[in-house]
Amino acid sequence: MTLEPLALPTDLAGWTTFATERPAERIARVRDIDERLRSEELGTLERLELWNDAEVALSEAVSEAYVLSEAHPEASVREIAEAQVQAVESLAASRLLDRELWRAFADADADGLDERAARLLSRLLRDFRRGGVELDDAGRARVAELTDRDTELSLTFSRNIREGRQQITVPAAGLAGLPQDFIDAHPADANGNVTLTTEYTDVGPVMEYATDRDTRIALTRVFRNLGWPVNDEVLAELLAVRAERARLLGFSDWADYETETRMIGTGAEIPTFLAKLDAASLEAATAEYDVLLDRLRQDVPAAEAVTNADSLYLQSVIKREQYDVDAQVVRSYFPFERVLPGILDVTGRLLDIEFVPLDVPTWHADVRSYDVVRGDDRLGRIHLDLHPRDGKYNHAACFELARGIDGRVLPEGVLLCNFSRGLLEHDEVVTFFHEFGHLVHFILGGRQRWARFSGFETEWDFVEAPSQLLEEWAWDAGVLASFAANADGEPIPADLVAKMRTADAFGRAIGVRQQLAYARVSYHLHVDRPTDLHAATVALQERSTPVRQLDDQHMYAGFGHLTGYGACYYTYQWSLVIARDMLTGFGDDLMDAAAARRYRELVLEPGGSKDARDLVESFLGRPFAFDAYADWLAGR
Repeated sequence: MTLEPLALPTDLAGWTTFATERPAERIARVRDIDERLRSEELGTLERLELWNDAEVALSEAVSEAYVLSEAHPEASVREIAEAQVQAVESLAASRLLDRELWRAFADADADGLDERAARLLSRLLRDFRRGGVELDDAGRARVAELTDRDTELSLTFSRNIREGRQQITVPAAGLAGLPQDFIDAHPADANGNVTLTTEYTDVGPVMEYATDRDTRIALTRVFRNLGWPVNDEVLAELLAVRAERARLLGFSDWADYETETRMIGTGAEIPTFLAKLDAASLEAATAEYDVLLDRLRQDVPAAEAVTNADSLYLQSVIKREQYDVDAQVVRSYFPFERVLPGILDVTGRLLDIEFVPLDVPTWHADVRSYDVVRGDDRLGRIHLDLHPRDGKYNHAACFELARGIDGRVLPEGVLLCNFSRGLLEHDEVVTFFHEFGHLVHFILGGRQRWARFSGFETEWDFVEAPSQLLEEWAWDAGVLASFAANADGEPIPADLVAKMRTADAFGRAIGVRQQLAYARVSYHLHVDRPTDLHAATVALQERSTPVRQLDDQHMYAGFGHLTGYGACYYTYQWSLVIARDMLTGFGDDLMDAAAARRYRELVLEPGGSKDARDLVESFLGRPFAFDAYADWLAGR
């Protein structure tokens, strides 16, 4: 059976209809299904299949709306889509509070179900419990109210960041040290000033190359205040809402609520894991910081501390001076128009798939669409929206557009990124590989019978591991030589890549300390709920990283992961432990066909149909361990 992808509109009227009528139709479909579940005498498998039909409808409605709310160029469509996200999320939560729906499954007989159907029934009963169905009427009503409010506040928090674009002006001389193509793209006005924005295409190069410390400080100040002050009250209420909801549902705090369904198991294990990261990185980070401070004092003799306006710049300088890695030379090998086909080619060869370009309608002219095929079999479709614009999601992430269901729905995924149209920093290439790792996981895992297990619907603290694993391909000399080349067509030299790998180890511990800071902010704001968010965040940063934050910054107000990741930003390092261990399964050849096939079949294609621990153990032949991560952190 040939599955057809989504047919997307071609004009504003069509998009307005798409954003309005499709979610409404799917909401109506879910209500009809639920009435059948409440009223008809059905076998257990029939009930699960009906529930699955409803899950498919809900995922279609919310996925499409999320993408439009973050990416559509018309504010009116974004507003409609955002309202639809809230409506669908509200319906999904209310179903888990419906006692009649619950009874349709609470007494269900699991005998005769296959392993995955039984897994679905078990997860569904857990969802009902976590949704609050066992509470009294007043409790269920309050949980419903809090859940809807969480969705509303989360959308508002994200919108304030997305639409909070700021800019500064600096003298043209303040761009000293930046690449010529960047300077050319930022012409001086009549007063001799240039404008810089908080888009990543400006922030990244300035933080790495600007020799003028005042320029770096000025841009850091506005960038680290995105979403502030408007998100102060939003976040404070969001934390309160989550805390009350967790207590009503029988959990000590929001971290305990979130971790029940994750690999880590309990909220109390988060600080235990973070303490392990702390101990593993402290000594090396202290030594790295001393090197940074010594180098800063060559330029600023009176400097007392390395700030977050200095760290990336100093690391780049040290890598150039001490490791012979000039980031401006490196970037000359990564023009965007070579990187994009290069990543498609490398990933295609690795996973035995092909990306066939398409000319189809999408929400913006920048979007590039491809069918993902193997032989004559179309596995899915991807849409790559890779450059910044006003009103668009301003980081880098993978979104589902259509969740794959075997024989019913073709999986479609979307990358929303903010890459330069010219030369890319190597860090951006790494990010591109990372996000593409999510995308291929979503497509290859998209042939499941049950929507609950499709794509990257795995434990939330495993979901980053496949994407972090794919980052390693951006550091392989053979892989890079297949597409990275300078303006003269010369491929990136293997000895330069070797130097890049060596240099990358410097600053790694400080990077882990910054991730530790983010994880502690994520956890402690939710668990401790401090009255002064600014003071608490500053204290957590100072406890975690030797790099000082500039005064009067409010990073928490622009910390977008506080919505989706909640108290559990620890997951980035947890999954990195797994990713570094899975890398050992490839030995010395990242393009080893046998290892790649095993990885694809044992880790990616099952989606969430098995526990993540079992997926990893099936690939490695043993439980995952901390050793490979510790070696990576030590530069070994």
